[in-house]
Amino acid sequence: MRIFEHQDAARSRTLRLVLLFILAVAATAAAVHAALWLCWQLLDALLPLELGLPHRFLAVNIGVTLLLVLGGWWIETSNLALPGGTERLLRRIGAREARPGSSAAEQRLCNIVEEVCIAAHMPCPEVMVLPRVQAINALAAGLDPAASVVVVTQGALDWLTRDELQGLVAHECSHIHEGDTRLNTQLAGMVTGLELVWRFGDQVRERGGLAVLFGSAIMAMGSFGWWAGRALQAAVARQRELLADARAVQWTRSRDGLGGVLRKALTQQQQSAAGAAGTDPAWKPVLQHLLLVSGAAERGGWLAAHPPLALRIQRLYGRAMPALPLQADGAATQPADLTPATA
Repeated sequence: MRIFEHQDAARSRTLRLVLLFILAVAATAAAVHAALWLCWQLLDALLPLELGLPHRFLAVNIGVTLLLVLGGWWIETSNLALPGGTERLLRRIGAREARPGSSAAEQRLCNIVEEVCIAAHMPCPEVMVLPRVQAINALAAGLDPAASVVVVTQGALDWLTRDELQGLVAHECSHIHEGDTRLNTQLAGMVTGLELVWRFGDQVRERGGLAVLFGSAIMAMGSFGWWAGRALQAAVARQRELLADARAVQWTRSRDGLGGVLRKALTQQQQSAAGAAGTDPAWKPVLQHLLLVSGAAERGGWLAAHPPLALRIQRLYGRAMPALPLQADGAATQPADLTPATA
């Protein structure tokens, strides 16, 4: 795997996609103004009176649209920006802090997180566990690297070897190190703001009369911005997943660690393990794109926030690889590894 070439390509594509996202927001504001201007010109042509454009028509249209986008962004991200906001959000989906003193598997997890952070020269995030979730998955969250959180499911602790768990942790720590958690959260907030433009048009249309015309115009342009924002946000998330995969190989010096994680996750997906391997929690929309594995990725499409597992595995190994059978890791039941390895 040409890890450094993959990293450079992912960063370059991310920059282009973020610029396109900014252009999409600006284009939405311009489109809303253009649609309202056309509606006003239509009324001016149909009515016997000369209406003329209202005072500061352009400024009001652009300003209100951008205010809605920024307002949605603020609503979506403000709770996470507060001290402990990320941890509170994760607790709502059932996560709790890791307990290394009472569990060998969680002791091993905490040791691995410390090892990877030493190797990456980054502050150690808080470690949390999602108990009773047997699907292999993880996420990293937090707007500030110094107050970030890594969450690992019980399935990852039970089914992964130490090397595989190290690859998983390295992948999540890469998201923190590269600023992906902040970038993805900010883009998700902007998408929420674009959705508010559509909802505002819907509220205007409900007033009836001529408001139906103007509300429909706002909804049409808001819908364009919303779908464009969602597609670009998902494209950015896919590139950051590929970047984190390459980073994990660089830090662990092994493709088999993360490769084993993805191949076992592929086994769970092939077995439709929703009943056999546990049920995923109800992930909040702001966390969906932060997951290690997403079932929606296998359906593909522009709105998938993750590349398909088969594609990620092929990029790691340079060829297609079969899924790995699920076998409980016996090391997780052994006495705790009390001394973290040096970098």
